[in-house]
Amino acid sequence: MLVDDASHGVAGPLYDGLITAGYEVVAVANDARSLLERVAVDSPDVIIIASDSPTRDTLEQLAFVTARQPRPIVLFTEDGESGTIQAALRAGVSAYIVDGTHPERLKPILDVAVARFERDRELREELESAHARLAERKLIERAKGLVMRQKGVDEEEAFRLMRRLAMDRNRRLVEVAQQIIDVADLMG
Repeated sequence: MLVDDASHGVAGPLYDGLITAGYEVVAVANDARSLLERVAVDSPDVIIIASDSPTRDTLEQLAFVTARQPRPIVLFTEDGESGTIQAALRAGVSAYIVDGTHPERLKPILDVAVARFERDRELREELESAHARLAERKLIERAKGLVMRQKGVDEEEAFRLMRRLAMDRNRRLVEVAQQIIDVADLMG
């Protein structure tokens, strides 16, 4: 998808360069308004924005896309200001290219943007997984403490009791831990 937010009509040379490089342009838009809806309809692999300087609205639209329908985003601009670059990266831009609409550079730029997007996605998934494991471990530890107090057993025995209960009920240990916590909270 190609979005021409620039006042000097960069989309033409970009469009031609993409076609010459062997890419299919599934949609062309004149601005970034309603970008999330357009992405849902056109389902592009990569979003390319041409902008003299990305506006707050454009960056907001990119952030919506990144949050709800993430995909690589390449921003071609004339704005090399550090603050704008940082804002664009926070919005999910994979590649921020200043004064670089040369058609022969498109393929390597897009390749890097896609690779960076994939790596960032892998890191986000790893982080989410680590957070989930930590949250599960906290639940299990809290439930274990409740069992220790309720049954008057040591940590090892409390863990063994919880594990046996999980096996008997064909549940994950974290599910049993959550049930123990829920009952304790209910009983006050």
